[in-house]
Amino acid sequence: MEQKVALVTGSSRGIGKRIALRLAEQGYDLVINYARSKQAALDTAAEIEALGRKAFVVKANVGKPEKIKEMFEKIDEEYGRLDILVNNAASGVLRPLMELEESHWDWTMDINSKALLFCAQEAAKRMEKTGGGKIVSLSSLGSIRYLKNYTTVGVSKAAVEALTRYLAVELAEMGIAVNAVSGGAVDTDALTHFPNREELLEDAAKRTPAGRIVEAEDLADTVMFLLSDQAKMIRGQTIIVDGGISLLT
Repeated sequence: MEQKVALVTGSSRGIGKRIALRLAEQGYDLVINYARSKQAALDTAAEIEALGRKAFVVKANVGKPEKIKEMFEKIDEEYGRLDILVNNAASGVLRPLMELEESHWDWTMDINSKALLFCAQEAAKRMEKTGGGKIVSLSSLGSIRYLKNYTTVGVSKAAVEALTRYLAVELAEMGIAVNAVSGGAVDTDALTHFPNREELLEDAAKRTPAGRIVEAEDLADTVMFLLSDQAKMIRGQTIIVDGGISLLT
């Protein structure tokens, strides 16, 4: 059997890095994608290679469809196949609704939502040739609940969850399973951009029924389950990993 390959977008750090390392531990060769953090991407690649797997680093802003096409052409040259896509790269402008500008909306929607559609199209073309594959996206509770300053990101993640359902149906005939994982507040680099970070974390720690906030490893666990054969009949779903906090009013 040929060596299987996984692409994790935005995998130079945070949750994406954790997932990339877990995939390497499972025997996958990796494509590490980044937009700005080159050194962090190289460091992640080094950790993957230390596990005995190949890591191919590609710079690409996934908010631009032409950069997505270039990235997949490079993957073809390096590996000649793709078996898994983890759509993890995310960005967003965190401001009150009345302060949002068109550029803030476009930036967030392009990277968080449009990227999934065009990455999935390119991934599906490769996966179909080898008998199928799996696509998992990362979402957040802001897709279904109000979070302060989160309008653009919340709406973009709602689009990710809707698109996950459409992709799951239309790509099923290619042997491709598509799902998403939605997390509660996780203390990663991304959260440092929140004006109310400390308040968010303190509230989550206090109110989460499970007794602690969600960690990157918790999300990685669920992503790895959805990427496994055990989850083959789960399609188009968004699995919430939040320790139960979204159950509270």
